[in-house]
Amino acid sequence: MLRLHFTVEDLLQVSTAEEPSPLLETCLAFMMLRRADPRAGLGRWQQRHRASLPRHVGALRELLSDSGAGPHFLDPPGFGIEDGVERIMSTPREIARSELRRVCAVDRPVTSWLRRLADKEQAAWEELAEAMRGAHDHLVTPAWPRLEAGFRTEIAWRSRRLVHRGLRETLTGLAPGLRWRGATLEADYPRDVEIHLGGRGLVLQPSLYWTGRPLVACHEGQPTVLIYPALTPVPLLDGPTERDRLAALLGSTRAAVLRLLTRQFTTTEAARELGVSTASVSTHAKALREAGLVTSLRDGKAVLHWCTPLGLDLIAHSASQL
Repeated sequence: MLRLHFTVEDLLQVSTAEEPSPLLETCLAFMMLRRADPRAGLGRWQQRHRASLPRHVGALRELLSDSGAGPHFLDPPGFGIEDGVERIMSTPREIARSELRRVCAVDRPVTSWLRRLADKEQAAWEELAEAMRGAHDHLVTPAWPRLEAGFRTEIAWRSRRLVHRGLRETLTGLAPGLRWRGATLEADYPRDVEIHLGGRGLVLQPSLYWTGRPLVACHEGQPTVLIYPALTPVPLLDGPTERDRLAALLGSTRAAVLRLLTRQFTTTEAARELGVSTASVSTHAKALREAGLVTSLRDGKAVLHWCTPLGLDLIAHSASQL
């Protein structure tokens, strides 16, 4: 059983992540390569990437389990891939040993490479750095624009649910089996995990790759991070354009404009982001506004656009139908 114990201060400090984490998504994408999932699109993604996985990336199998177990030092919060790899390399020996001991107690066998990592052997940690870079380049980089768009849609959707349904339903709605017992959030887990948030709050971090039970990441002095599967994982967004129901309904460019506007953009910014003309964005925004999917506001010479609740509902529904 997983139990997250909240204080009043913790409940007042529940927030959503501001952006996807490249290192976290790299680890979770690697874990998903061997994880059983009945959806055909995920199976095809797994077969394709397992067959082409660079040999040196395979070392991560000794650290990362398809159950979601892995050392927390592999995903330091708030870092891009290169800064993050440097942060991984600087993990103190005592933290490395503690985390490796923890994951081996869960389901990782003790290997000679893990012993070398625990001893902070430079060559072993350089192998780890190269494996992380290789996994990121192979699994995450090609899908990053799609991942960012899916992340923005997910956060916008959850934020709206928070406003209309409240914190209780928002948190229990993140994944099946989450439930409240007093001020404790519980989930079925293969082992007992008790976490006291300690007044630092909770950050909700959707993963665009992970499809399993919620995961928890704890970093000293930081809020606890609750990682949960987004509405639609990236591999299921890899299908041909004709399977994109939103594009079929609105047209590909107009659908792209709507998805982009889960965040606020000016006409010029949206045009630059999508690689189209400002006139094109203005035309599509006007049509979306007339349909009640986008709202616009003039700010000096610029016009700001963003999704309405109806637009967010349409995006989320189209994603859940893929």
